[in-house]
Amino acid sequence: MENIKKVVGRNLKYFRFQSGLCQEKFYEEYKLNPKYMACVERGEINVSIEFLNNLAELLDKDIIDFFNTDPSRIIKEKRIDSKKESYSK
Repeated sequence: MENIKKVVGRNLKYFRFQSGLCQEKFYEEYKLNPKYMACVERGEINVSIEFLNNLAELLDKDIIDFFNTDPSRIIKEKRIDSKKESYSK
C-alpha cells in the first residue's frame, strides 16, 4: 500500500494545479504557509483531518478525494464533469 501522506500530497498538488494557480499564488490567496504546504504536497508531514477538510472546502472537493489512490480516476471524473457542463450550456 502506498504511503498515505504521499497520496494526500499528490492529490493536493493535482487539485491545486486544477485551480489554475501556481503554488505561491494559490497559497498566498488562501493565506497558507507555502513552505508548510510544500511539505504536505511532498508527503513529508501529517495533517489533521480538520485541516484537510478546510482544504477540501477551499478546493471545492470532498475530503475523500484526498485519499484516492488511483490518479486516473480523478482525471476521468474531471473529464466527465467537464462534459456535463458543456452539455448543460
